[in-house]
Amino acid sequence: MIRKSLQQKPLETLDTHQKALEVNLDPRRYGTFAEIGAGQEVVRWFFRVGGAAGTIAKSMSAYDMKVSDAIYGRASRYVCRERLEAMLDYEHKLNIDRLKEQRGDTTTFFTFANTVSARNFHGTNACHGWIGIKFQAHPQDEDSQIILHVKMLDDEAALQQEALGIVGVNLIHGAFALHHEPELLVASLLDELSTSRIEIDMIEFSGIAFRHVDNRLMSLRLVELGLSGAAMFAADGTVLQPSEYFYRKAILVERGSFRPVCNVNLDMLRCANEKFSKLPSVAGKEVAQVMELTMNNLKAGGEIDLNDFLARADVMSACGMPVLISDYFRYFRLAAYLSSLTKEPIAITMGSGSVQELFDEQYYASLDGGILEAFGKLFKNDLKIYCYPMLSSDSGELITCNNLQVDPQLKQLFGYLRDRGCIQDVEDHNPDCLRIRSREVLKKIKQGDMSWEKMVPEKVADVIKRKRYFDHNPEFEAIEY
Repeated sequence: MIRKSLQQKPLETLDTHQKALEVNLDPRRYGTFAEIGAGQEVVRWFFRVGGAAGTIAKSMSAYDMKVSDAIYGRASRYVCRERLEAMLDYEHKLNIDRLKEQRGDTTTFFTFANTVSARNFHGTNACHGWIGIKFQAHPQDEDSQIILHVKMLDDEAALQQEALGIVGVNLIHGAFALHHEPELLVASLLDELSTSRIEIDMIEFSGIAFRHVDNRLMSLRLVELGLSGAAMFAADGTVLQPSEYFYRKAILVERGSFRPVCNVNLDMLRCANEKFSKLPSVAGKEVAQVMELTMNNLKAGGEIDLNDFLARADVMSACGMPVLISDYFRYFRLAAYLSSLTKEPIAITMGSGSVQELFDEQYYASLDGGILEAFGKLFKNDLKIYCYPMLSSDSGELITCNNLQVDPQLKQLFGYLRDRGCIQDVEDHNPDCLRIRSREVLKKIKQGDMSWEKMVPEKVADVIKRKRYFDHNPEFEAIEY
């Protein structure tokens, strides 16, 4: 039988059967499948389509925990990244140690692995999994790796297993056919599927084939394509899996444009955290503080400007802050998402102007219950909103919850939420921060007005000047006025 290259058939026409078959018919690809939980759903495709003898060195599953520990070492949990990486490392090393001398010059070895928790008999477990592939893009090449986390949304275990098999085939085929185009690879992961069945909320590329990949952009891509409602990365750019990062932590979120991060942004977080941490339900617990960018904000100018996104990401990272990218423009949707990640208290901090906008009923016109339905969902789990004061540009008056102007018909609702402690003013704010507006800072940067440097944290100023973000021009600043 003549084996064909992966690139010979147009990628957009390939279904799951064709993808598995093309991998099987490529003489370069040879490796191991190791799957824990949810059955041998991925390797089953490669056995089913034919030609698997030229592709599969070994297929295995270790359902018993003691057996799994004996092979891969002990793990704190069995459906976690730690276990997946142990599986990938162990099996891939075995392949190379055993087979490199005989066929290393012509073969690209790979290991596919997953550890998955599908729906149990009682339907009481979280249905999710870690999936990954470690592979050589070319014979004798250094290793490359793709790891992703999925949430399975089907109501039946059999359907979840089916979806898992498809996304696994898409990952393997994409690793071989699209490693040079990672954005297309990400887009191909849900071929033959939909986000009503599978969500991918974390993906990480590493190794020689992906040495130029910025995983922050790949996180953005997940949300932009709708593969997930949110994605996250740490201050050092490392991608994070939200449910693991927020596990058993109280959460404090600040939403903003962060063009750039200003002193007022950090003061807002500081004030909110001081008050939040004193709550009896939070005291003594770890509080995860995070800055959130919404897709709505990133697309405010039309299409997403990737350079602008990276500039924002870098200035947030300079402040040591993890970044959450979300498609949850409405706050009650953000609250519902965060509530699914932790059972600990959640708080959102915002300026008094944003609190005022929160009471604009036009944002809830599509809801049957209008603003009452939205607020019922927003404050369902005792969520707190911490209001940072604002200086009125007209009168210079300090705007707080005490004199905030809302629609007269909503004053009683606002008063009720204040009396319940759902919406609270922060305390001990820095008066020097009140006149800082990110739009004005951005304008000063573009105009070469050096006074902007005093309005942002020192590390943020250093990043902006070093990388010339936000149209910063050092030659323009050197001109004396």
